[in-house]
Amino acid sequence: MKIPLTKYGWPQVLVFPAIIIAAMIICLPAALSAGILFVIEAILAVVLIWVLSFFRDPGRTPPADKNILLAPADGTIHDIEVVDEKDFIGGKALRIGIFLSIFDVHINRSPCDVTVEKIIYKIGSFKDARNPQAGKVNESNDLWLARTDEPADKLIVRQISGAIARRIVCEALRGQKLAGGQKFGMIKFGSRTELYVPSRDNIKCMVRKGDKVKAGLSILVRYE
Repeated sequence: MKIPLTKYGWPQVLVFPAIIIAAMIICLPAALSAGILFVIEAILAVVLIWVLSFFRDPGRTPPADKNILLAPADGTIHDIEVVDEKDFIGGKALRIGIFLSIFDVHINRSPCDVTVEKIIYKIGSFKDARNPQAGKVNESNDLWLARTDEPADKLIVRQISGAIARRIVCEALRGQKLAGGQKFGMIKFGSRTELYVPSRDNIKCMVRKGDKVKAGLSILVRYE
């Protein structure tokens, strides 16, 4: 049976389980009571399962609708607010922040059919990704995107490291076209992903704080 694991996690998928299995083998001949040995082996087995599940890459079929913006990440909607985004969007923008726990799928996907205009990586700290200010001070990677359908809006997807996450992966390239729901990277071990869209009357936010969303499936915004 094929295990759907992302290629972005192959270094960890190969190394971490090998270390855990080696530790399990080393513990077997140790002079430990049966009860203690069972507890240690059980803990290591759980860690092994979690490492493999963290890099899972379930298949997704995005909805065929040109008037929506899909979630760029799995997780929980943590904050929704209108902010000033002058660097790319050039005015008021609706920002939707998604917090990814260590148990969520961490693959990032395009919110719609877009062209990648620019990619900006920023060195930063590793504060709790649940904090809305994390996007300003933490290590992050911005994808400046232009919709290829009408309205031809400018969008931003921001990948943000958290207190546990220490590795942002982005394989998208400047000038590349991404289809809605297409994978372009991931953030390893707990993080935050934000979507920025121009704030206008014809933009309807389809989620609320606390909602659980899935990348490439859940609708965050609808054009009316």
